[in-house]
Amino acid sequence: MTILRTNTLSGIGTNGPVFSGNLEFNSQNYIVLPKGTTSDRVGVGSTPGALRYNTDSNKVELYDGSQWTEVQASRPDLNGGARGVFGGGFVSPARINNIEYITISSTGNAQDFGDLTVPRYGCKWCASSTRGVAGGGNEAPGAHNTIDYITIASTGNATDFGDRTVSGTELAGAFSSSTRGVFAGGSATNNTIDYVTIASTGNAQDFGDLTVARGHSNGCSSPTRGLFFGGEVPAPTNFTNVIDYVTISTIGNATDFGDISSARRGVAACSNATRGLAAGGDGPANVNNIEYVTMTTLGNATDFGDLTAARGQSFAGMSNPTRGVFGDSVPSGNTMDYVTIATQGNAVDFGDALVASGNRGGTSNAHGGL
Repeated sequence: MTILRTNTLSGIGTNGPVFSGNLEFNSQNYIVLPKGTTSDRVGVGSTPGALRYNTDSNKVELYDGSQWTEVQASRPDLNGGARGVFGGGFVSPARINNIEYITISSTGNAQDFGDLTVPRYGCKWCASSTRGVAGGGNEAPGAHNTIDYITIASTGNATDFGDRTVSGTELAGAFSSSTRGVFAGGSATNNTIDYVTIASTGNAQDFGDLTVARGHSNGCSSPTRGLFFGGEVPAPTNFTNVIDYVTISTIGNATDFGDISSARRGVAACSNATRGLAAGGDGPANVNNIEYVTMTTLGNATDFGDLTAARGQSFAGMSNPTRGVFGDSVPSGNTMDYVTIATQGNAVDFGDALVASGNRGGTSNAHGGL
């Protein structure tokens, strides 16, 4: 039974009736909120407390009087805490297939998860709240387009998902929303962006192009927007400081967002729903700086703090809504660092990876795109 009590009814003949009073539901059914895309909310929400369902992010949003913010919900499937996973890599002279995991809210050494379908380095990861997807990578004897997937809350070996649209994708960047994973670039002459639907399997589809062809890049995302940081470009430039962005739910070419502080490759990235972090990299010397951007705006990155050690060679970034973790990378060993995303400051030691390796990718089941 639904009881509608109203003291005032106005607005008839204008934009619709306005009720002043109480709305009480005594039912085991549900209520459907107004819904629409992110662009549909332009000019909407002048009243603090307004609620709507965003069909781009698949999240409920609340208008706080100045901006729309997502309503956070607990996820019982996180198996004791948000889990970060990272895998693949290169330990001279061989490519490796190991996958490791951590619980992001704690500290400690990584644990064995399983193996990729084939040993490779430079595969990049994206994820929903349940599934992790690893795309591309350099397999013997060269670059390939393999995509694998895992169930993050469990452990076990990866399963074949499909293929990227292009080979030569050994050092791409990647990010995701709750439903779609996006991969971009992969070599200094590759500007291809392609995407997959994470909950299904199958080959990637064309999304568009980067503003600058590049490899050795990394990415992060909000629920609606994905960013790629830096990378390796053809000689004589060698490196770029460009940040690109796309709207994940659409298709089309990337747009310039701004710049990181220096041209370099191998930057690690992670995010919460609003702030993206870019850390380390080499251009050509390894650096230890961490920078951040506000993903809803455009502009250059701002200094955040420092890693515990300078590192390059494309290392992994993972996050939950409050904490970012940056993985190991040779030659700095198997050390992992963490930071609190909403603040600024230097990174703190998290623990050690099982294997000290370069050219890894990573993700989590609680990153900023979910």
